[in-house]
Amino acid sequence: MTNTIKVGISHGDINGISYEVIMKTLLDPRILEMCTPIIYGSPKVAAYHRKALNINNLSLNHIRNPKEAGPNRAHVLNCIDDDVRVELGKSTPMAGEASFMALDKAVTDLHEGLIDVLVTAPINKDNIQSEKFNFPGHTEFLAQRFNAGNFLMLMVSETMKVGLVTTHLPLSQVADHITKEVILSKLRIISQSLQQDFAITRPRIAVFGLNPHAGDNGLLGNEENEIILPAIVEAKKEGIIALGPYPADGFFGSENYRRFDAILAMYHDQGLIPFKLASFERGVNYTAGLPVVRTSPAHGTAYALAGEGKASPDSFRQALYLALDIYKNRQIHEEISRNPLKKYDITSNQEDESVDIEAEDEQNY
Repeated sequence: MTNTIKVGISHGDINGISYEVIMKTLLDPRILEMCTPIIYGSPKVAAYHRKALNINNLSLNHIRNPKEAGPNRAHVLNCIDDDVRVELGKSTPMAGEASFMALDKAVTDLHEGLIDVLVTAPINKDNIQSEKFNFPGHTEFLAQRFNAGNFLMLMVSETMKVGLVTTHLPLSQVADHITKEVILSKLRIISQSLQQDFAITRPRIAVFGLNPHAGDNGLLGNEENEIILPAIVEAKKEGIIALGPYPADGFFGSENYRRFDAILAMYHDQGLIPFKLASFERGVNYTAGLPVVRTSPAHGTAYALAGEGKASPDSFRQALYLALDIYKNRQIHEEISRNPLKKYDITSNQEDESVDIEAEDEQNY
């Protein structure tokens, strides 16, 4: 990997901890050996946060477009009005507008190939709403911009990878959006991503049930038998090693997650509560299924910490590292795919392995 990889960084909410975690990450000289960072934001706002946080040893080169960004330096590209006002710890319409303007410019440049990957700093999902941004979050916005009908929010850490069937939905609407077709599409995406983006040859995926205790054989709900299990069976026919449905509580309580390459949860809190308990400071939000690479830290704007100098940059740093790793893995995968080896029928072996794993799982529960 060379430092010519251009990493676009959208500055997120200017009143939160985004600039703090970005600048603390860029203070590490190893970053400039790996990539060329470009902050989509404001030199003025960056200077404000640098002074507030007493960060004096970070140099940011001001540029007008990504083509001016050379290696061995960190850059900032102005995307917003110079009259913008920073109000630390507050959610303001001006901060929401500044979030969108930086994100929009970064995504446009990513789409045009002017940057190679995108790392998005946290936004406030409320103050960013406007006629131009009417989405629950980054993930849905990016899916529309890149015409990705099927996409997957995948939370990634050294401990686990958790994908979601539904993302930012009221809990009362989740069951209506759980269908065999949707689950199957998410399993395809997560399986493909694990192979292409994470270089895992034959990934094993655990699938959660929707109801407590995975429905208890219909006692607590029929979605497992009527929707989730048929989707798993169909996925296996396509060569995807998917197992379940598992009850989420027992699955994490027994540390069974260590035996799988990824987990597919049915809804937001089912997957993200255990993920963030285990990996909050080092977790990364990755949007799988896009033709481009986009990552984000697992935390939010953290207004209460803004300007205090106490925010940890670990999650943002991991998001940057992951974006670079996935970019590299995709290049390798594309190169290998140009001259693939002769394919052999391994369906029967996959089925035998799945049966053996399921038999072992039944003994564990």
